[in-house]
Amino acid sequence: MEAKKPSRARLLWLIPLILGTVYILRRENTALPYQQTQGLIFGTVYTMTYQYPEDLKTEIEQELKRFDASLSPFNDSSVISQVNRNEDITTDTLFQNVFNRSMEISEETNGAFDITIAALANAWGFGFKKGEWPNEHIIDSLLELTNYKNITLKEGKVKKKDPRIMVSCSAIAKGYAVDVLAQFLQRKGIKNYMVDIGGELALKGVNPKQASWRIGINKPIDDSLSVNQELQMILQLTDRGVATSGNYRNYYYKDGKKYAHTIDPRTGYPVQHSILSATVVAQDCMTADALATAFMVMGLEEAETFANANSTIGACLIYSDEDGKFKTYITENMKKYIIEK
Repeated sequence: MEAKKPSRARLLWLIPLILGTVYILRRENTALPYQQTQGLIFGTVYTMTYQYPEDLKTEIEQELKRFDASLSPFNDSSVISQVNRNEDITTDTLFQNVFNRSMEISEETNGAFDITIAALANAWGFGFKKGEWPNEHIIDSLLELTNYKNITLKEGKVKKKDPRIMVSCSAIAKGYAVDVLAQFLQRKGIKNYMVDIGGELALKGVNPKQASWRIGINKPIDDSLSVNQELQMILQLTDRGVATSGNYRNYYYKDGKKYAHTIDPRTGYPVQHSILSATVVAQDCMTADALATAFMVMGLEEAETFANANSTIGACLIYSDEDGKFKTYITENMKKYIIEK
């Protein structure tokens, strides 16, 4: 028996019903408020803007505490602290994710990024412990402990060729913390958000004005107190992670010489390149964070070559020329995000 076809009158009745339902859903989505949550973590400020009916600060800070318990070298009971003390532990998923991505990026950058930098960073006064002022002999001995190829992770356990090797995730952990918070928001069903931890960002969907997110890139002016917020450019983008690394805020002077916090794991010394800051846009903030640091280590020419060869990232390198003037190098993949210089 042939199925009865719906009458034209019934179809005409269904159309406004469907359109009305779509309108109501769209109106409710637009009307859903945006929350802004702020706080302190890792010695810096975090800010989160997200579209959700209620403030999630309590749950957000629980996520950050979980992260701190895994990857903070300043927390004596954290997983990374126990690894550095060579305790027999099985690491957690947070540590494993950072470790594995760090190994990949170390390979990709030929060691310009290296999480076994901890001993050198401590010696130069930029780590989680303060060492003695290093001389050439000390640097040479610490370089023997600085090689990502001398450390592995098997079945959740870290294996070191030398027990004196220590790991530092400071050049990647903040970016990963941004990703962890972004993943938390997504588990809540949140589609529109911005997560910002000390200038490292994850962006998704649209902002409260229903447009792509806008972020400013600061001029790399010597500013250890973060007072100067003059912008070099403004980016407009979404569904990406963004990170900036620079030596213009974390440095010190000794005997009249300036020492920047970026240590080259291949030489053992603070970098002396012309690059003042590196901003990277990538598919996630952890990758952007690690590559921004690697570019600071590489120097201008090597960083340009790497960035141009990688179609999944965009990069902006701000450097000083021979006359001390600011110059910028922007990859083709980065240009599409820039709306104002």
